[in-house]
Amino acid sequence: MSAKAISEQTGKEFLYKYMCTSAAVQNRSLCASVTAETDWGRLTQEHPWLLTKRLVVKPDQLIKRRGKLGLVGINLDLQGVQQWLKAHLMRETTVGKAKGILKNFLIEPFVPHTQEEEFYVCIYATREGDHVLFHHEGGVEVGDVDAKAQRLMVAVDDKLSDAQVTEQLLTHVPDDKKEVLASFIVGLFSLYEDLYFTYLEINPLVVTGDGVYILDMAAKIDATAEYICKAKWGDVEFPPPFGREAYPEEAYIADLDAKSGASLKLTLLNPCGRIWTMVAGGGASVVYSDTICDLGGVDELANYGEYSGAPSEQQTYDYAKTILSLMTRKKHPQGKILIIGGSIANFTNVAATFKGIVRAIKDYLGPLKEHEVTIFVRRGGPNYQEGLRVMGEVGKTTGIPIHVFGTETHMTAIVGMALGHRPIPNQPPVDAHTANFLLNASSSPMTPATTRTASFSEPRTSNDVTPAKKSKAGLPAAKATTLFRKDTKTIVWGMQTRAVQGMLDFDYVCSREQPSVAAMVYPFTGDHKQKFYWGHKEILIPVYKNMADAMKKHPEVDVMISFASLRSAFDSTVEAMQYPQIHTIAIIAEGIPEAQTRKMIKMADEKGVTIIGPATVSGLVTSNVIVYIRVYRCPGCFKIGNTGGMLDNILLNNIISRTTDGVYEGVAIGGDRYPGSTFMDHVLRYQDTPGVEMIVVLGEIGGTEEYKICQGIREGRITKPMVCWCIGTCATMFASEVQFGHAGACAHQASETALAKNQALRDAGAYVPKSFDELGDVIRTVYNDLVAKGTIIPAQEVPPPTVPMDYSWARELGLIRKPASFMTSICDERGQELLYAGMPITEVFKEEMGLGGVLGLLWFQRRLPRYACQFIEMCLMVTADHGPAVSGAHNTIVCARAGKDLISSLTSGLLTIGDRFGGALDAAAKQFSKAFDSGMLPMEFVNKMKKDGKLIMGIGHRVKSINNPDMRVQILKDFVKQHFSSTQLLDYALDVEKITTSKVLFKWQCEDFLPVDILKKQKP
Repeated sequence: MSAKAISEQTGKEFLYKYMCTSAAVQNRSLCASVTAETDWGRLTQEHPWLLTKRLVVKPDQLIKRRGKLGLVGINLDLQGVQQWLKAHLMRETTVGKAKGILKNFLIEPFVPHTQEEEFYVCIYATREGDHVLFHHEGGVEVGDVDAKAQRLMVAVDDKLSDAQVTEQLLTHVPDDKKEVLASFIVGLFSLYEDLYFTYLEINPLVVTGDGVYILDMAAKIDATAEYICKAKWGDVEFPPPFGREAYPEEAYIADLDAKSGASLKLTLLNPCGRIWTMVAGGGASVVYSDTICDLGGVDELANYGEYSGAPSEQQTYDYAKTILSLMTRKKHPQGKILIIGGSIANFTNVAATFKGIVRAIKDYLGPLKEHEVTIFVRRGGPNYQEGLRVMGEVGKTTGIPIHVFGTETHMTAIVGMALGHRPIPNQPPVDAHTANFLLNASSSPMTPATTRTASFSEPRTSNDVTPAKKSKAGLPAAKATTLFRKDTKTIVWGMQTRAVQGMLDFDYVCSREQPSVAAMVYPFTGDHKQKFYWGHKEILIPVYKNMADAMKKHPEVDVMISFASLRSAFDSTVEAMQYPQIHTIAIIAEGIPEAQTRKMIKMADEKGVTIIGPATVSGLVTSNVIVYIRVYRCPGCFKIGNTGGMLDNILLNNIISRTTDGVYEGVAIGGDRYPGSTFMDHVLRYQDTPGVEMIVVLGEIGGTEEYKICQGIREGRITKPMVCWCIGTCATMFASEVQFGHAGACAHQASETALAKNQALRDAGAYVPKSFDELGDVIRTVYNDLVAKGTIIPAQEVPPPTVPMDYSWARELGLIRKPASFMTSICDERGQELLYAGMPITEVFKEEMGLGGVLGLLWFQRRLPRYACQFIEMCLMVTADHGPAVSGAHNTIVCARAGKDLISSLTSGLLTIGDRFGGALDAAAKQFSKAFDSGMLPMEFVNKMKKDGKLIMGIGHRVKSINNPDMRVQILKDFVKQHFSSTQLLDYALDVEKITTSKVLFKWQCEDFLPVDILKKQKP
């Protein structure tokens, strides 16, 4: 959710610090926060005004109408404030349906004033612009301000002036206060825009002869704008809704989410609850919560959350262990239920994510049994059979009741099983399919025509592109009524090769003559060509550094799919709209600031461009398509990226594909509060499209777009059968606000609830089921009725061609194996976690092995005893800095002084290494080991080396001698003698040292052959 509420203290701090106005704003920064841990002595030192002023005290926990609830202490001295807090601080209070503990309070100076000096002002955002509400009567009894207040709408990108405020808002204000109020409201609006507020309310706003006082304030800011406003916001804390505690586990998951490309969400509703969920997918998570509440489980629902976006095994493990930790803290007399649910994954390897869940289950095996946890699993998607098999095996081997189901079972059927509303089948049927387009399911070996070429990197022109209709001068450009055709060409912004390959596979299956992707734009590399598969063949698609070159060389392109990040999506979209050839833009990124989204929408409307998104997962145009577990009938048209989420996995794969003969077009408008194109935009297109005979809309809680559909049905603009359902019906059953899905959808007023919208659609004449579980039945009934009337003639299913599976994906799914070209027994970073000699890096840190232990694993490929690890660390300590008086260091210094770069200087020193410097380590170990192993006496060894005219490596030093020994060598010898069970090679070297009389054992030699003693014999 982008719009998040902030505390009153935070909002006022922003206002006092950054607001620019000629009005005299009083009591700047005079506010003190109080909790149960507050030190009153220190507080009065930091805020001495507490001792001299009359005060107001009130809770600062997102509670509305505190005055009417008796939660404001007025005109008190400090002692009176303390007495008032004794009756309220840390006490449970009921506000509406929510019960919570009053923990945080705000103390401010009391402002004496009259009722005539109180005013009301509010600014809030909508799709078209920002609304400023003002009423000349403020305070507790302000009443229905929506009906009373003067209203001014500032369109997107427009500015607010003093004259506008005076003329349209201050008509009932005394003349002597108009100038002050106008200046204040204009300054407040500038602050609202600059700091990315989405809602800002002051009631009452008091204007006296001294100036302006902000008494009570409520505000929300666009949390997605943090990367823009971080310098001014600082570290903002978003308090939970009153009645729900802020749990460290929620913060932990939020931190994982922020650091991951996946989506990880967790909200604790009732930590003592019996029913826990771990659902894959933002939309699916809402559907499961709805179903649990519909079946009477609202009071026992413990959490809401979701994991999606192909999280890694480790991320899934971290998420799962958090859930299991929470649910095994307090016992429930009936035991507990864990629902691991989800729809049909699009590109997530289900088996990989389930490995993380299985690891967590094994870690919490004891607590799960103790708390009598029963687990219900339902999942589909790539490699889901293996994932379900592993999950089932865990149940059999551990004794934990785990009931496993695949795509043969309705998505939410396990909820009814878990709550005892339907029986649990003993052996559910299994669908024989796994990832996308794996094998040809039909007996026909047909493949598309062989006229396709091996390369499509050269631009081609097409005369079959239908641009937007030209509009009259002065009016916004008309948008194209048909967004995609069988020859639609697109440019993909971003190096999303997996998504592009998915589009090409869809093209191939649908028997398109050419790929739909004409080019890619990626500003972080030079122009080049990227290799992809077109069926069985490899093709090249050009990648351009800048968009201008791509547009110029591919004039046939009229669609852009943007995989730009939330930081660059706005700029790249605005740039794309400068090219008249583009009439459709799909924006995948979520988390784009709402102010930027509204600017994009305004520009798109002016230029006649249709935007799908932001935060969209998909768009699909199939032109006579059968949809059944991602198997499509040809000929087809176009697919945006990796379709997934609510559109593909729930609506297409799970419901429509099983109840009708196919989908003409599917569009996910996006999860953000202001989608680039609305439900109504697309519904009207479908209404005017001859090939469409019925329309299905899946909405959600929040927003009011569904009411436009109601209006269209009533006015006769929509005449085709409409099947509608809004998810999020459970929200009204919760005591506190919950934000759903990736984008955090929630209702800001009663009309935005899913229940209200479903009822309004039903009243308008749409086909609305009683619950999500019945959605498929309603679609089937409407479809069968149209077939019976002859409106729809069911199309004959055409076997799709086979699309080969990529080698990398097949290997990940465990379907193939291939000998590795290179292997190492030292370390392995191919899996989820780095391994040192087979030991996971997490275990290395957990056991505090230290640097010596790590080197033991890497050098000796086994765990060394503690004394051996300590010896290795000692060697590193005594050699950490050799000093400048050696040839290698000297050469490095000379090169550096000559102006060479660091790498060149270091290389010159390294090249000096030889038998007389550095290389003596290896030579010493070889010489002494060979002599010792051959049975040669120390004297024989010395004599032989002298006879052969060879130096004994490691013996002798320009400074050190028997009379001036090297203390580093002495330290190492003493340690080895004390801890090593055998020092044969050291003893041999010491005997050689005695024979050479004046020459001393050099530390390099000592450090090199002593590890040989470790390998020859270790102490048990």
